[in-house]
Amino acid sequence: MIMIQCIASGQSPHVPGLLLPPVSQSNTNFAIWSSSCATSRRALNLFVISSTFCNLISPFHASASAPSFSSSKFPISEFFELSNSSGVKVLELRVNSGEVPVNGDQVAIHYFGRLGAKQGWRFDSTYDHKDVNGEPNPFVFVLGSGKVIPGIESAVRSMKVGSIRRVIIPPAQGYQSTSQEPIPPNFFDRQRLFTTIFNPTRLANGEGSTLGTLIFDIELVVRFMPHA
Repeated sequence: MIMIQCIASGQSPHVPGLLLPPVSQSNTNFAIWSSSCATSRRALNLFVISSTFCNLISPFHASASAPSFSSSKFPISEFFELSNSSGVKVLELRVNSGEVPVNGDQVAIHYFGRLGAKQGWRFDSTYDHKDVNGEPNPFVFVLGSGKVIPGIESAVRSMKVGSIRRVIIPPAQGYQSTSQEPIPPNFFDRQRLFTTIFNPTRLANGEGSTLGTLIFDIELVVRFMPHA
């Protein structure tokens, strides 16, 4: 027997600065799933990622298909570090009254994923993953399975169903291999993502802290609670 908790409303309320489109109530099928030269370069990348973090608090037009949201800004000081997360920082964009998932639960999330490097390049969005009816498919995984990057697990583990967070994930809690999920389905997006994060020359130059930082907007859409 499987008990399901999900968002009661089919439309997300307006959240200033949020990237996530509203949840479609008709979507019921979930897809299951990188000397002195080096010093200068590190300084430049630190400047770029700092600028990106300032920009991520402002509106970010991810694609032509994404809706427009308010231009309200969120001070970086409003982010807080999750306990026992090894540096994952979150900003609450909406706190709902749903239940909090636990390890072993299957959860479905919608997200926008961006790099801290490359001026906040968006490498993936669940709203680009369409089912046969053209509806966006959320990303589904088992919490605590270890298949998903730790930063996402830390963020989701303390969320309530229906809540939305903006999450800054440090490299150590992000991608450590090309097999960790979520994986962009588009080949070129995958290549660009992993060749940036795992660039051997730039990693050797000490740029790992700028290359591997991730920024996610995450909405916890549904929680499946398996029971014997």
